Amino acid sequence: MAWLRRGLPGFARYLWGGWGAVASLLMGVALWEALAAAYGPLVLPTPLQTAHALGQWMGRGGELWPTLAITARRAFIGLALAVAAGSALGVAAGVSMTASMLARPLVTVLLGTPPIAWLVLAMLWFGTGDGTPVFTVFIACFPIVFVGGMQGARTLERHWRDLARAYQLPWRMRVLDVYLPHVVSYLFPAWIVALGSSWKVVVMAELLSSDTGVGAMLATSRAQLDMPATLAWIGAVVLILLALEYLLLEPIKREIERWREPSGASGGVA
Repeated sequence: MAWLRRGLPGFARYLWGGWGAVASLLMGVALWEALAAAYGPLVLPTPLQTAHALGQWMGRGGELWPTLAITARRAFIGLALAVAAGSALGVAAGVSMTASMLARPLVTVLLGTPPIAWLVLAMLWFGTGDGTPVFTVFIACFPIVFVGGMQGARTLERHWRDLARAYQLPWRMRVLDVYLPHVVSYLFPAWIVALGSSWKVVVMAELLSSDTGVGAMLATSRAQLDMPATLAWIGAVVLILLALEYLLLEPIKREIERWREPSGASGGVA
């Protein structure tokens, strides 16, 4: 519980210093309102109309939450597989120069192939079940995490390893206190990027291959030319991602990277 007692004051300072993010969101809403007034509701509904549509989905038998749960399950399964495989294999490739050279062409191919191409293959392989969106998320997120792990392992400075050996630190202390914090500082940003990519990819996959989830609801809204409902579903996904990043992942990232800060430095939110 010591880490929790240390983290709570920092989390409170983080929330207090989050006015910049709130101001940015308010500016975005103001720009949205101006564009909606310029182009009309048929092209771009106002934020109030979108919020009203979102409220209707929440009240219409609670349809919003089961739909989001389906999409979240698919996204997080694919993301979890990508994080596990990409982190382990990326760190292994970073430790071995031979493995790094062998993996580079494969990673280039995975990064360069658009997710829509993998989606077409997944539809042929897995049909219209959960396998298609899960596989597409995995194959889109895996190279992002892999590169983060590989860079973290390759950039571990040699003098840190030599210093650990010189002081004859136990193997467990070397891994947990020297190697792991450095590698995780590269992996964690890759995980955050992969999280955002997972939701974009899973919604795209559902749009084309499934009759359930947010993507399927977007397809229905598009067919009905219901722009407020379309933006409401998009807004629901965006709100979830913002909550995950700013309320969960970013405070964890700052706690993990405290070892980078000079002694006595106080954290704030940029």
